[in-house]
Formats: sequence, structure tokens, C-alpha cells
Amino acid sequence: MKVFVTGATGVMGRSAVRALQLAGHSVVGLARDDAKAAALSDEGVEPVRARLFDIESLAEAFAECTVVCNMATCVPVGSQAFRPRAWRAHDRIRSEGSRIVVAAARRAGVQRVVQESVSVIYADAGDEWIDEHSPVAVNGAVEPAVMAEAHAEEFGCASRDWIVLRFGAIVGDDALTSWRLSRARSGHAVGFGDPQSWTSVVHPDDVGSSVLAALSAPSGTYNVGAQPVRRQELVEAFAQAVGRVQGRYASRVLERMGGERVELLTRSQRVSSDALMQAAAWKPLHGRFGVHWLTQPSRQVVGAR
Repeated sequence: MKVFVTGATGVMGRSAVRALQLAGHSVVGLARDDAKAAALSDEGVEPVRARLFDIESLAEAFAECTVVCNMATCVPVGSQAFRPRAWRAHDRIRSEGSRIVVAAARRAGVQRVVQESVSVIYADAGDEWIDEHSPVAVNGAVEPAVMAEAHAEEFGCASRDWIVLRFGAIVGDDALTSWRLSRARSGHAVGFGDPQSWTSVVHPDDVGSSVLAALSAPSGTYNVGAQPVRRQELVEAFAQAVGRVQGRYASRVLERMGGERVELLTRSQRVSSDALMQAAAWKPLHGRFGVHWLTQPSRQVVGAR
């Protein structure tokens, strides 16, 4: 199958590319410039020059592709993530970019669209389990993700399929995790919210394994993550990984100052990924979080489903 991946050089896109290639699929990637094109070629991906916000060039790029996986993001890392303007590019990619991707896919005759999203859109549920039918709590920080989901769903019809993958927080071999490890090493806070609250995490490898599973799943929205963990376990793992006795949490004052984006990080979300497991026989490569996620490189093998 010929699969187009937007954001193919990012954390999620690279994982998707590896999983698709290992399963024998031909992968095409969006390249904005020569450097991106060269990077894609080095990974065995066919680079296509196009612009994410240009429906004409995208539709041409999607030609002959059966599936489009929209993994494009621009998540700011580090202290800049707490600056509202830093999220403008990311929010535009999710809201406007996803609409154009879907329109271009429809024009090109693509049969299936897979759209990335996030599980933090769910409302705080305490200790209760969360599934795809649980209430969401939309604020300005997650509204672009909700818009992207709506655009994907609008793609669906009798002859076209749509998939939304709501990912937990990516923890592993990625820039944000590296930054948090650096914070922990320096004795700074890496945790938010109640230590006994729940959070959903996903290993980078399982972004790819779930995208692969999404190629055969019925149209719909699916959560993607390992077994949920209490924040205390997550923060302690970061401390252990850098040789610290104890991890630290941000103060309530700092959480309030952080606004809507930090509020997302304090929600208790015990998210279940059973639906994707049942619908597409997906099984995460990393089903349970542990400190080894922070100390061992990613792996990806055939049979990721």
C-alpha cells in the first residue's frame, strides 16, 4: 500500500514511517525544502515537495496514495512552551492544516485519512476509567485538536474511512522527554497536579504501531497509550533515571500562572486503549511504563500489531 505521511521527519512521523516500512508499505513524505527531502530519502521515504497549507500542491502530492497519515505538528519544547505565541504555528497546523489535508485527500481520491490527536482533551475523571465515549473538556489550548478531529470525521463517507488517534503524552526518545530529564537532573520540577492522579503515556515506538493498526481499523476515534500511570510513578521514574532521590512538582501558584495549557497537565485521566486493541488487534510494544523508557533507545520490530 502507498501511504503518505505528513510530518514524516518529526517524532510521530518517524515512528509511523518505520512501522509502515517494516510492514512492507511504500511511504511518501512531505518535504518543505532540500534538507527535509534528503533526510526522508536517507530513511527510504519518497520525498515530495509540497506545502501543507496549499491544497493544490498537496492534492498533487497525494496522487496514487491510498492512505494519508497526518502527523504534522510543531510542539514547542522547554520553557518556550509556556509562552502563548509559541503555540501559534502548532495550532494553525492542527486547525487550518488538517482541514486542507482532508480537502486535498478528498480531491486526490485517497481512501483513508489518519489524524493524530491527544487524549488530554478528556475531562478530569479522577480514578474512573476513560474511553472514547467519555466527556471532553475543551479549552483554548485543545480546541485546535478538536477541530482537526472534526475535519477528519468529515472526510468519512461510504467509500472513505477516517481514523482519529488520541495519543497519550509521548515519553521516550524525544526532545520533550530529554528536556524533562534535564530539568530533573538539575533538581527542578517535572510534575504537575496531584501525585495520585492518573496520566496517559505512550512510547514513541507505539505511535508507529498504532498508525499501522489504523490502516485496518473501522472508521472512528481511538485512544492510544500504555497502561495509565499515576503521576507519582512518572515523576519518580524521571528522578531515578538521572540519579535523584525524589522528583519535584510545580507549585500551585505556578500551575495557575501557566493557564490553560498547564491545566491540561493536571487533569486525572485514566485512559483505556482497549478499543483499538479490539478493533485492529493492536498490541503496544511498550504496554507498561517504566524507567527503562527513559534510559533505553527506541526499538521497532515487524509484528508491531
